[in-house]
Amino acid sequence: MPLVDVHCHINHKDFEGKVEEVLANAAKAGLKVIVLSGVNPEANIEVLEYAKKYPLVKASLGLYPIDILGLTPDEVGLPHHQGPVNLTEQFAFIEANLDQVISIGEIGMDFFWVSYEETYEKQAENFRKIIRFAIKVNKPIVIHSRKAEKECLDVLEEEIKNNEIPVVHHCFGGRKALMKRGVDLGHNFSIPANIKRNTSFEALVKIVPNDKLLTETDAPWQSPFKGKINEPAYVTEAIKKIAEIKEMSVKEAEDLVWDNFCRVFKFEE
Repeated sequence: MPLVDVHCHINHKDFEGKVEEVLANAAKAGLKVIVLSGVNPEANIEVLEYAKKYPLVKASLGLYPIDILGLTPDEVGLPHHQGPVNLTEQFAFIEANLDQVISIGEIGMDFFWVSYEETYEKQAENFRKIIRFAIKVNKPIVIHSRKAEKECLDVLEEEIKNNEIPVVHHCFGGRKALMKRGVDLGHNFSIPANIKRNTSFEALVKIVPNDKLLTETDAPWQSPFKGKINEPAYVTEAIKKIAEIKEMSVKEAEDLVWDNFCRVFKFEE
């Protein structure tokens, strides 16, 4: 059964000149789909270019909460956007390329990089607008919620009343009560490869039902191997840990995650 990385950034500068090698490693590991996530207009253009060039790559066009505010640090390693993002223009761009888009993300809220007091209202407003757009175009959403897990869940619960679209939490870092709240809301959770180094993700796998589990790397970040840049091939580490925790074979874990991916992202082989 094929493997999938539902969230990564192989357009990062760390992969410059190495993309073909990274994709070859992924294919050798058994990956059939790598979902490349955009974070701003410039990155979204690049994501689409990668998806057109490499059959293994699928496009997720995103609007990172800090990028929207025009506060992204230049050293992030991804395409940089100067100033606040015009959401109306970006929605039009996504709709114009919708046939090539598998999901909307990453989107959400973030209070790690910026002040809650100074940015909460604007971040929440932007997040709501993007959720409503995703519902309009009927695409699953991939959520970034660093230090904003409760706030993201609050908005998602208010905006998505009847499971209109699937919700995927990327690298969810909330406490157990918030994990359970997300589960009760019917959300999905992608488990990163560095679960082998982070016990909080082990707790997440124990709480999340089998049919709500996905796998990711967030490459080049969150490597499961100290001193190594993360890459999509390492998604096998997440699979092995899911199999161990859920007391199933690796093959059963692979089948489970692939089936979940095809359902959530409406992917047809």
